[in-house]
Amino acid sequence: LALAGRDDVFDIEIDAYIHCVSAFVKLAQSEYQLLTEIVPEHHQKKTFDSLIQESLDNLIMEGDNIVSAARKAIIRHDYSAVLTIFPILKHLKQMKPEFDQVLQGTAAGTKNKLPGLITSMETTGAKALEEFADNIKNDPDKEYNMPKDGTVHELTSNAILFLQQLLDFQETAGAMLASQVLGDTYNIPLDPRETSSSASSYSSEFSRRLLSTYICKVLGNLQLNLLSKSKVYEDPALSAIFLHNNYNYILKSLEKSELIQLVAVTQKTAERSYRELIEQQIQTYQRSWLKVTDYISERNLPVFQPGVKLKDKERQMIKERFKGFNDGLEELCKIQKAWAIPDMEQRDKIRRAQKTIVKETYGAFLSRFGNVPFTKNPEKYIKYQVDQVGEMIEKLFDTSA
Repeated sequence: LALAGRDDVFDIEIDAYIHCVSAFVKLAQSEYQLLTEIVPEHHQKKTFDSLIQESLDNLIMEGDNIVSAARKAIIRHDYSAVLTIFPILKHLKQMKPEFDQVLQGTAAGTKNKLPGLITSMETTGAKALEEFADNIKNDPDKEYNMPKDGTVHELTSNAILFLQQLLDFQETAGAMLASQVLGDTYNIPLDPRETSSSASSYSSEFSRRLLSTYICKVLGNLQLNLLSKSKVYEDPALSAIFLHNNYNYILKSLEKSELIQLVAVTQKTAERSYRELIEQQIQTYQRSWLKVTDYISERNLPVFQPGVKLKDKERQMIKERFKGFNDGLEELCKIQKAWAIPDMEQRDKIRRAQKTIVKETYGAFLSRFGNVPFTKNPEKYIKYQVDQVGEMIEKLFDTSA
């Protein structure tokens, strides 16, 4: 999914075109004023029509070139290019009343050139938005492209960046979707009070709801794709860390921008849903530690009578429990140290919770068997004190530790 930021050259071109549109209107107004003072009234409209034709054609041609460039970029799945259309479309719509006024009395073909360009931009933009949403859903699961440390996927950051950039053009994007009468696509009933015979006359509230539904669709597609991608990982715990990181990134990004308010227009519980998803992944991750704590958990231990000499079988069992815990602890710490949780707050929270569970379980086991004569070489089995275990867990998700 290509989503390079719009480069400076493109920005200059957009800016120049927007200035040309404004300049054309001003010059056309000035030209008409001058013409009324020179040309007899019954020739004025026709003369004016022919006078402005070349400039108007050049202006429309430049606009068509921008639309054409955007279409080619969309074919390459570079959806950032569609963002070049938004500021132009916004400006054209703002200038349209003045355009219409200055072109009063000109031929129908002349009058229809600007509305034609606006329609072309809206159609191209709406198609790009739809294709972007589909692309988010169908972005292939490339194993080599998956982050080895379970961090945020490029697809997630690109999708969020695109949606955040749409925020600058909420009204334009909403009207763009409404202009294609996508109410049927999104199963949003059309309210007669919100629409008129003209698609461009959808109310801003209806457009806002369409945009909200579109954003929710993109986020829903992203969630499905991430779930599919997470299955690439063989380790369910790494899969959970990957989903946690991505869901957390999405939620934080929504909250940092106005996106959360837009999402809430049609999905009131979105924020809560993401929090629940994040919590579920933390719980799935924590299950990876059960194979370590199960060796030393209370429910798996037989009762020993104090003062009664241990049998060989019992001594062997205690040795196996210590060894199983030590090996499991070392293995998980080694593996999970290389995983990433970029959000410091979440990283500390997950470490702290894990540290508490493991330290408490190990502390209870150690106090019960640490002084039991089950071996002549206790240091071989009692390798770690409780605090050392905590320090090891503190180094999870940190390759520099």
